[in-house]
Amino acid sequence: SRGAFTGAHADKPGMFRLAQGGTLFLTEIADLPLPLQVKLLTALDDRAFYPLGSSRRVEVDVRVMAGTHRDLSELVAQGRFRQDLFFRLNVLSVHLPPLREREGDVRLLSAHFLDQFAKRLGKAIKGFSPEAVTVLERYGYPGNVRELRNVVEYATSICREERIRPDHLPDYVMRAAVS
Repeated sequence: SRGAFTGAHADKPGMFRLAQGGTLFLTEIADLPLPLQVKLLTALDDRAFYPLGSSRRVEVDVRVMAGTHRDLSELVAQGRFRQDLFFRLNVLSVHLPPLREREGDVRLLSAHFLDQFAKRLGKAIKGFSPEAVTVLERYGYPGNVRELRNVVEYATSICREERIRPDHLPDYVMRAAVS
C-alpha cells in the first residue's frame, strides 16, 4: 500500500515499532519541536500511537531513554520544553559531566579508540607519544567523546609510525592546546 506522504510507496515500521520490546534512545530531546513533544507525550502515556496516515492504533512496549546537553528545567521555565513531558521523561536522571571534566578519561578513551582504528585500518600503531598525550589532555573537547573519537581516527589514519606524535593530531587541536 502507498504511504501517507509523497515518495512513500509502502508501509515501513517507524522507530517505535522497531524498538518493540526494547529500548529507544532519543538523542537531543531538547531540540524536539513543541508539536512533536505533544505527540511523544501521548505515545508515552498511552503506550500506543497512530502511524502517519493510518487510522489503526499501534500499541507498543518500549522503554524510552532521552539525552541532551541542555538544561531541560531551564527550557521548561522558558516555555520551550513541555513540563509534562519533562516530568514523564525525568524518572531516572543521570548527569554525565563533559569529557574535559573527567580526569583520566581522555587517556583511557584515546587508547580504546586507537585500538579500534588501528585494527580497522590494519596499522601497527602501539600508542601515543608522551607529547601527544599531553596535547590530547590539554584540549577542551567541545564535541565531547565524539570529537575525541574523530581526533584519534584522524591521527590513526595519517600516522605511519609506531606512535602517534603531536604532528599527527589535527591542527586545531594543536593550536588550542598551545594557547
